[in-house]
Amino acid sequence: MSRIGSEVAHDLTFNRQDDSLRNMVRILRAREETVRAGGGDENVERHHKRGKLTARERISRLIDPGLPFLEIGSFAAHGMYEEYGGAPSAGVVTGIGRVQGRDVVIAANDATVKAGAWFPITCKKNLRAQEIAMENRIPIVYLVDSAGVFLPLQSEIFPDREHFGRIFRNNAVMSAMGIPQIAAIMGPCVAGGAYLPIMSDEALIVEGTGSVFLAGPHLVRAAIGEDADIETLGGATTHSEISGVTDYKVKNDDEAIQALRSILGKQGKHPRAGFDRIQPAPPRFGPEEIYGIIPDDRSRPFDMYQVIARIVDGGEIDEYKAAYGKTLITAYARVDGWAVAIVANQRRVVRTRTGEMQIGGVIYSDSADKAARFIMNCNQKHIPLVFFQDVAGFMVGTRAEQGGIIKDGAKMVNAVANSVVPKITFITGNSHGAGNYAMCGKAYDPRFIFAWPTAQIAVMGGEQASETLLSIRVSQLKREGRHPSEAEKRKLLDEIQSRYEAEADPYFAAARLWIDGIVDPCETRGLISRSIDIADNNPDFPPFKLGVIQV
Repeated sequence: MSRIGSEVAHDLTFNRQDDSLRNMVRILRAREETVRAGGGDENVERHHKRGKLTARERISRLIDPGLPFLEIGSFAAHGMYEEYGGAPSAGVVTGIGRVQGRDVVIAANDATVKAGAWFPITCKKNLRAQEIAMENRIPIVYLVDSAGVFLPLQSEIFPDREHFGRIFRNNAVMSAMGIPQIAAIMGPCVAGGAYLPIMSDEALIVEGTGSVFLAGPHLVRAAIGEDADIETLGGATTHSEISGVTDYKVKNDDEAIQALRSILGKQGKHPRAGFDRIQPAPPRFGPEEIYGIIPDDRSRPFDMYQVIARIVDGGEIDEYKAAYGKTLITAYARVDGWAVAIVANQRRVVRTRTGEMQIGGVIYSDSADKAARFIMNCNQKHIPLVFFQDVAGFMVGTRAEQGGIIKDGAKMVNAVANSVVPKITFITGNSHGAGNYAMCGKAYDPRFIFAWPTAQIAVMGGEQASETLLSIRVSQLKREGRHPSEAEKRKLLDEIQSRYEAEADPYFAAARLWIDGIVDPCETRGLISRSIDIADNNPDFPPFKLGVIQV
């Protein structure tokens, strides 16, 4: 075991970088506050006048007092659906909290946002919540209060494989897997959405505010000419005393929450995965120093060892192949007592033993080979993997191609894809091209994936992409008989860069659920610990196997 990192000078560069990243975190916190306001004060007040709690109030009362709620997808729909007035947090709050000492996934419709209507991203967010419950074998609670599908966008949510119907399919599959699902009907639950609570294992309904039916009064009148009020058609008395659709009738939101806590508290305990954990030790240096270590210019190098030393216990690691493939760090460590295996890009320019200079943040053949072997070892040893992405992609050029970079890159991707231990990914800087895949991007099933405010997620760097797109555009114009001036080219380049940078922004990714959230770098250590603790709920691992790889 070796101790990494060193004290860093709090000089002008450190202080400038510290200010820059702290400002990003301040912006993050301000945007989080806006999201938490849901549909705004007026809609919240209207909600309260109906005797209802908001989604976040319900969650706060459901989870154990004093314990944090790990929210997933808080920036879902950020900057989207503006033509419809926006949809903060996609109109649903999802995450993991402790209820009666047990980890529980919670999905709560926010009826202050378009009456809790389902937008396309709302559907994707609910599917992600179910995925977390299935991957980690933990119960899920649905706090239902929704007007149903947002009809202007019905074609983007209704018929496809990952659309609305997949949620009900998951209800059935999760029940067969033995994953408890409990729904509290705390508001309207209409049409296809009625299947969500009723396909759960148990359902509560709140008197006066809760209702569930396949067709509401207006549609029933139009379809069959019958006049029926909401309570007679699908209120609490109807479904608790006549149809038998619901299992418990409660008087109000608070009683519903207490009933949920009581039911969840009586569940039996299950074996855990058994990831190794010992008494935690603090990092060697304060995590807040990460602010001053990360450059405010993403083209500048920095030492990832210094960052890791401010996350892992005691700043101590067992580094695997330390002198080989040096643009990737592969090491065993502990985080809050948990045994972890770290795969991290090293942005510093390094020199190999043969004298070759390797560009930081780029994956070379030796780095890919090392990482693939390390990942296989971790699966054999049953150690969760933590990826720190700051990657420009795989090395290109004649020498790299003749050296078999595609083969070695494929080997690493194969190992990541087939890995069965939990994978937790943090995008700390660049996440470009196939480097995103090899370093366990969203397509490779990380249990959780987070980004720092410094992240940039795109197929390639903004400068390279913009120059490429400009060249294509200028060629098109020339074929049309137009020859843009240098000023016109500069204007085109500025427009392209502006659009590309907006799409590479972490908030753009968070809005589309390519990541589970944007986080303060100082929270990284706690998030790793919490993620492994959640993953430890699932003791079932298939055997680790690899497909055909070229060794």
